[in-house]
Amino acid sequence: MWNPSRYHIILAGIGGDAHSVGLILLRQALQLTGYQVHYLGTQNRIEDVLEVAPGADAVLLSCMDGHAGHYLKPLVQHRLNDEEETGPLWYLGGNPSVLPLARARRVFAEMGFKRVYLGFVDLTAFLEGLAEDLHNRVPSGGPAARIMPERNAAFLAIADWLLHDVDHDLQRREVLLGWPTGAAANDFNDNASFLKTCPSLALAQSHAARKGRPLVQPRAGVALADDQQRLFHRLRCGGADVLSYQIDSLTRNNRYSEAEEGIAESRQCGQSTLNGFPLVNHGVDALRRIARSVPRPLQCRHSTRDPRLLAELCYAGGVTAFEGGAICYNLPYFKDYPLAEAIQNWRYVDRLTGRYLDRYGIVIDREFFGVLTATLMPPSIAITVCILEAALAVRQGVGSVSLGYAEQGNRVQDIAAIRAIPGLTRNFFRAVDLPSVQISTVFHQYMSAFPEDEGASMQLIHASAETAALSGATRVLTKTAVEAVRIPTVEDNVAGLQTVHRGIALAGEGHFEDASVRIEQRLIVEEVSAMLDAVLVLGSGDVAVGLERAFANGNLDIPFSPSVHNAGQVVTGRDITGAVRFLSCGNLPLSREAKQFHEECMAERRRRDSVPIAESYRIVEDDVLALPRGRVPRWPLSERTITGFDPDMGLTTAVFS
Repeated sequence: MWNPSRYHIILAGIGGDAHSVGLILLRQALQLTGYQVHYLGTQNRIEDVLEVAPGADAVLLSCMDGHAGHYLKPLVQHRLNDEEETGPLWYLGGNPSVLPLARARRVFAEMGFKRVYLGFVDLTAFLEGLAEDLHNRVPSGGPAARIMPERNAAFLAIADWLLHDVDHDLQRREVLLGWPTGAAANDFNDNASFLKTCPSLALAQSHAARKGRPLVQPRAGVALADDQQRLFHRLRCGGADVLSYQIDSLTRNNRYSEAEEGIAESRQCGQSTLNGFPLVNHGVDALRRIARSVPRPLQCRHSTRDPRLLAELCYAGGVTAFEGGAICYNLPYFKDYPLAEAIQNWRYVDRLTGRYLDRYGIVIDREFFGVLTATLMPPSIAITVCILEAALAVRQGVGSVSLGYAEQGNRVQDIAAIRAIPGLTRNFFRAVDLPSVQISTVFHQYMSAFPEDEGASMQLIHASAETAALSGATRVLTKTAVEAVRIPTVEDNVAGLQTVHRGIALAGEGHFEDASVRIEQRLIVEEVSAMLDAVLVLGSGDVAVGLERAFANGNLDIPFSPSVHNAGQVVTGRDITGAVRFLSCGNLPLSREAKQFHEECMAERRRRDSVPIAESYRIVEDDVLALPRGRVPRWPLSERTITGFDPDMGLTTAVFS
């Protein structure tokens, strides 16, 4: 009789990318089916997987950044096909290649993979295929034990103090030696002279806020500098108000030598083999040439582990905005990156930003990636993280901060979230004795799985732009209609930009004021305030100390994070109106009334869908894959919400508006 419990499965993410939602859901599904699952987490080297593969029945690999061909090079010599009878079966999924689908499938099949999944796959269908493949195989007995890194409860001495310029200069000498291009960024005066000639994002956002119309910004990154310049020109002509260098995965992991190889390969084959722009390798001269040719504010978007050299080169090359922080560019992206180390690296970036303001009056905007893991993210967690990172930045002299938020799909909740950000941020800054600075909001169009149908995607993008404008966001980060099927071309990006502009124009003719927005905003304010208060208590008023301790004890907890420094107890899903709620609050310091509200919302969802509490992962899977499976007829999911929360009275009878 078929017995899955006799089979051992290795499940691992490879490469620098840390998208973990799919892995977490697959792990739960495999375990509930009965398999023995050996979970290695994300960001593994293929050599590490090969070391523990003997004894396993199947090895399931995921890669989401398009560079699997690079990470899997050791498999070419390993000859997986020769082991199919005696060794494990190998599977590959996610978004493993930037190559055309047919070519990518052929490349990975030649490596010896039993099945290759290029894009989203239904969990049930995958489990059926796995069972079919294993059904007549003799179980192997299990691989060697592999232990994930343990959480370290020890705290480094990392307090929220101003980094002295003498100490910053000492670090700077070492940072600029990190790659040969660093030397060209050494002269502060020369950098400032050039920066003053470049369009300022902070100034553009100030003008946009006064006009009440958000700036529109696409994401764009290719391997070669000349191609990046042409790409920027096309996007500017297509309607982009702000342009961004989207950094490649190798640079994000500070693997500059390998990025150099990617540049050479791109030149040789005539197309980009990197999934972004290797800015550090190209250096200051190339950046300044690009900046001179494009009369738009330039921003750098990246998720780099150590961002210090990248920031230096950006500012020297005319970039007037830099995204990221010690939490948002850490816990959603890296398996084992201690918060204290991240805080130290980002303190350097923030003080560098502050020094340009102190010495030259140049305001460089610092943005915080409230998208986090991009999946079912409660507004209160996203906003809390952004406010804490913004506070750390302002302590170092930063004069302009942008707080990001990713659209979740319930229009009431999304509008309430954006509108809550400025007031919550100003109040917290006052509470920790920080000066008044420019505060902007950034609306990210839906960041999770997109529909495969381009018409449905375009409708989503248009409606999303309406929501962004109705919320009063300062800036909107755009998407394209082909997110689910391929790497977007410049034409795809331009089409997305134009659709966003039409949505914003349509929203300008109306106004979204509803009692449900105010009630939803009250819930967000109450939850954010509770988490911020907990951080200050844990740190005795010190933000850096408090946030490190809050993540250690689960008072702060990012859903679906791959990091061993995140508690991982919080689970989220959608209520029956599509608003994101807590399936499990973990150890978040929410009030009894707030917890009760979320509990009742999700209980109603379970009743509607007949989902037992023990199988809550089914709710998460349905929510994550509803769009790519074509189950969402129109966007937004809803323009109404459950309005039964009152922080003074608790949960009242759930009503809809």
